[in-house]
Amino acid sequence: MRLPSTAILTLATLATSNLTQPATATSTTSYQEQPGGNFIVPVVEETPTRIEAIAAPEIMALEQFSPRSVVGQASIPIKTISSSTDNNLVVTATKVQIVGASQELQQIVRRVMKTQTGRETSKNQLQRDIAAILDTGLFASARVDSSSSGNGLDVVYYVEPVIVRSLQLVGAKVLTYQVAQDQFQSQIGQPISPDQLKQAVEKINQWYASNGYQLGSVLSIKPNRQGILRVNVAEGLVGEIKFRFINEDGQTIDGQGQAVKGRTQPEFLRQQLQLKSGQILEEKTLRQDVQKLYQTGLFESVNVALEGDANQINLVYEVKELGARAINVGGSYNADLGLLGTLSYQDQNIGGVNDRLAVNVGVSHNDLQFDGKFTSPYRPSQPDGIGYTINAFRRRELSATFDDKITLPNGDKVREGQIGAGISLQQPLDNWNTTLGFNYTRTTIRDGQGNINPTDRLGNSLSASGTGVDELATVSLTASQDKRDNVFNPTQGSVLSLSAEQSVPLGQGHIAMNRLKANYSYYVPVELFNTNNQQPQVFAMNFQAGTVIGDLAPYESFNLGGPDSVRGYDNGAVGSGRSYVLASAEYRFPIVPVLGGVVFADFASDLGSGSTVTGDPAGVRGKPGQGFGYGAGVRIESPVGLIRADYGINDQGESKVHLGIGQRF
Repeated sequence: MRLPSTAILTLATLATSNLTQPATATSTTSYQEQPGGNFIVPVVEETPTRIEAIAAPEIMALEQFSPRSVVGQASIPIKTISSSTDNNLVVTATKVQIVGASQELQQIVRRVMKTQTGRETSKNQLQRDIAAILDTGLFASARVDSSSSGNGLDVVYYVEPVIVRSLQLVGAKVLTYQVAQDQFQSQIGQPISPDQLKQAVEKINQWYASNGYQLGSVLSIKPNRQGILRVNVAEGLVGEIKFRFINEDGQTIDGQGQAVKGRTQPEFLRQQLQLKSGQILEEKTLRQDVQKLYQTGLFESVNVALEGDANQINLVYEVKELGARAINVGGSYNADLGLLGTLSYQDQNIGGVNDRLAVNVGVSHNDLQFDGKFTSPYRPSQPDGIGYTINAFRRRELSATFDDKITLPNGDKVREGQIGAGISLQQPLDNWNTTLGFNYTRTTIRDGQGNINPTDRLGNSLSASGTGVDELATVSLTASQDKRDNVFNPTQGSVLSLSAEQSVPLGQGHIAMNRLKANYSYYVPVELFNTNNQQPQVFAMNFQAGTVIGDLAPYESFNLGGPDSVRGYDNGAVGSGRSYVLASAEYRFPIVPVLGGVVFADFASDLGSGSTVTGDPAGVRGKPGQGFGYGAGVRIESPVGLIRADYGINDQGESKVHLGIGQRF
């Protein structure tokens, strides 16, 4: 959208024309000027009303001809125009003088008056000259004297420039009176100078730009005889806020000529925005609002178009929704569970207000697994509200802590079975997003037939209780700051998460522990090589650390290695420790619009804490305790999300392919 250029009343404008700049004005409450005082006259805007034009100052021009006027001077050659009245008698102006004005103002007077040396003039013309001089708004009074000469008429214009005494701001919401007064200070108490007014206008426009108000500018300056400068500004007042949905073809209008409809409710989206109707458009706030829409996870793209002009601007958000709803039915064969049927359903936008539901069910001949979660996130537009998440699960899988190097007494692999539920509450605290969670999990150690086994074949305990069955109830607190530009595929910004989880020693095992974790990711756009692809190149880094204080069941240790840890290693093959650190770096670059590449490196260490875990699962299985991996991968945009495929090589010379959904971090 292109905004019309804004007319600013400069020297030439003041000199040559009566200002009729359309403007939106309001009823005002003004403080009266004190005699002799130099100050700004505040204007308080209330009910907006449309005014077609700002009229010129109402100044009456009186005839100021001398007794030696052109009228009646018979010795001067005269000729008659069409009228027979004395007012239209034409004589030659032999000399024209301007008294009382600076050189700058004299030039303006000479441009607006018609009487010039050596040219014809009349009484009516002199009166019109006085009116033209006063119409510039630069003079408090003006009069003309004339006297005869041997060849014509000598004319002297006496002018009194306006003395600037105060300012009156119209249309200002963010521009303060003090800022405006500072820019016009050199004019206060002095004869008006269009050049100095122009410089003040440029300074005010620069102030708008440097403070993020890109549409703010001075529309016009209108002086009056009393020395009050009426400064009209437009600052980009936000009018309507609209949303247009984009379909898969990139269009906002469908094949039937109707506007594309989205699932998300426009009113819900308006509630997420800081910038509201009636506020002044600020570039920083607009960028933050775009980021907030991305953070809902509902949109593939968000763009903003501006409609209107600087007096009132309409914001039009053009958004393309992600596929929020998905259902998948499938089947697979698993060496542990055999034939497995799966059903999954996801909806990221229930009711069009960003409520989320995810359900996954897996059925085999001897097991049933499920994982369900419903989330109603915290709404910044409802500061007293609380977001919440409810989840329940039942799952069984091969243990990442107890690999197959040491089996159960019957030679079978170790399975961890878990069933539980939890609820978490979300609400921001200062600049942090905080979550308070309550969780319960019952963990059993089993073989392939579902039988509970408390120890491995070497007699090492596999649970905290020693019975193969543990119960863990915890209260957790998480605080995070998310400054990413996109939750799913960030290109700049950062995200920091700090968490503490305290157990309550109840049930079997009586586990009393406190788990502390920190996770930080940083993203910066780079350009290592030129590409015609609009997708940016990104350098991304991730740092993690954690530790457990108190009792630690072996299956609750930090498992290092695998697709979400050190790539090139199997899950948990680097170590299983009480503490850990993990660092990863990636260079992400576009290849074609739906395909990107990644070069990565990962490092992790258990900081020598593996032996402090019950049963020392890492030590007896020969895990190194630290490891390094590097490699390359691809990222593919698909209807189910970003598909990740990485080929990693570890520091042991082994390699492995890792698959996943979404970026590694």
